[in-house]
Amino acid sequence: MQESLCEIEGSSLVTNILRTVIVVLLLSLTTSAFPQAAPAPTAAEPNTTELAKTTQNPVGDIVSVPFQFNFNSGGFYKDQTFFNLNFQPVIPIHLTPKWTFIARTIVPIVSIPTSNGVSYSGVGDIQEQTFLTPAHPKGIIWGIGPAFSFPTATAYPAKTGTWAIGPSVVLLATPGPFVLGSLFVQLSPMTDSNGSPRVNNFLWQYFVNYNFGKGWALATAPSITANWDAERNQRWTVPVGGGLSRTLVFQRQPMTLGFQYYYNPIRPDNSNSTTLRFNVVLIYPQRR
Repeated sequence: MQESLCEIEGSSLVTNILRTVIVVLLLSLTTSAFPQAAPAPTAAEPNTTELAKTTQNPVGDIVSVPFQFNFNSGGFYKDQTFFNLNFQPVIPIHLTPKWTFIARTIVPIVSIPTSNGVSYSGVGDIQEQTFLTPAHPKGIIWGIGPAFSFPTATAYPAKTGTWAIGPSVVLLATPGPFVLGSLFVQLSPMTDSNGSPRVNNFLWQYFVNYNFGKGWALATAPSITANWDAERNQRWTVPVGGGLSRTLVFQRQPMTLGFQYYYNPIRPDNSNSTTLRFNVVLIYPQRR
């Protein structure tokens, strides 16, 4: 009975979140497709292309609240879907006029199907990525700091029991309409109370964004990962793909809406082969 409830709750969670994403996307497309009555004079709206470039920078001086909806299927899951919503607020803290501290929290909410038709829903292990970065960089933009993983998972298949720590580094440049860079994170276990699986992972996420005006952008940002505890031929996941996004102002709220699709030509046997991703990013430009 408890397993059946888990399955029902997991299906309801995915359905409700997907409905929300579709409604937001339709509203944004509707407001941009049809002429609107002239609004009352207000403060000047931000340049959406420049705003998009700032949000594409992992250490940009802007508060953002991304919601990343990942629908993982194929491969091990066949026609089932492993759903993962990453809630990942990014907050810059100005330490001095020359230095900024960036805190990026990643809270995964998951619904994981199993071979017997039962889905387990809950929270995964929460991660914290931090970066110390120059407040006014010239040329190459960089950030470096510690990253942490906490054993907060409540969904049974996602439980690791691992406290992990390691370095996080980001390097990028913004030539013309491009935002190009790489993010590196290594998380190594400090203590583990749950046995396998544990957190001993490497992440390399390179990103290429081409901004072609009015907030529109083409992007690819695959997360290449390695599980150092796995067998050599089961260690790496290497996605390929990309997508489209638009940064706009809806009801005075700056936001970015986008989607991406990835295929994993290299992956472990027990993982998905495809990922369909929707992004909703609420943006809060800092007042000077």
